[in-house]
Amino acid sequence: MDNSGETGEKKKAKRVASERVLQRDPERTKAAILEAATREFAENGMGGARVDAIAERAGTNKRMLYHYFGDKEQLYLRVLEEAYVGIRTAERALHIGDRSPEEGISELALFTWRYFLKHPEFLSLLGTENLHRARWLRQSVRLKELHSHLIGELARVLERGKKEGVFIENADPLHVYLTIASLGYFYLSNQHTLSTIFGRELIEPSNLDSWEQHIVHVTLASIKR
Repeated sequence: MDNSGETGEKKKAKRVASERVLQRDPERTKAAILEAATREFAENGMGGARVDAIAERAGTNKRMLYHYFGDKEQLYLRVLEEAYVGIRTAERALHIGDRSPEEGISELALFTWRYFLKHPEFLSLLGTENLHRARWLRQSVRLKELHSHLIGELARVLERGKKEGVFIENADPLHVYLTIASLGYFYLSNQHTLSTIFGRELIEPSNLDSWEQHIVHVTLASIKR
């Protein structure tokens, strides 16, 4: 008996069964496609990602993918939007405006770093989109609204800090966020080359903890009186 053929038949049967389940549950189907597409785009970029591979990962077929998301470019934009929605939604849950100014900035810095660590796919998608000069990001009105909320809340925290004499008068909310994000993004996006060049494994827990403290220290030091 050809065991490899039997294995292939079993895989095919499982795939067909999975497709039938997904077809009966549109929301589940869309969620599965988005999850699979996120992994595919993060691993292979916009150019290298394949619709066939996304459909296979999602346990569905290309017809369903096109039905729900249009084409590959529209699916990529949706993945990008959902990635940003994820981090912006989690940031709102911090309620940094309810904390003291210094604590609010510290919490945002800690959150951003830890989010980057837990979601390497987010950093990969950022790299892909920057490679294409934000070609798809520019098309999204949804994302502009999300980011305006972040900067607005951060501005309010800084304003309170200025009134309390804690922060310098020219502390800029965008500069503060760029400081936080760049310190985390550069470290993680370049961890392999930097580890090789400097002979220190940057991804080791002790080094990650030290860098986390450094991000908070640098961010606060840049705006404190």
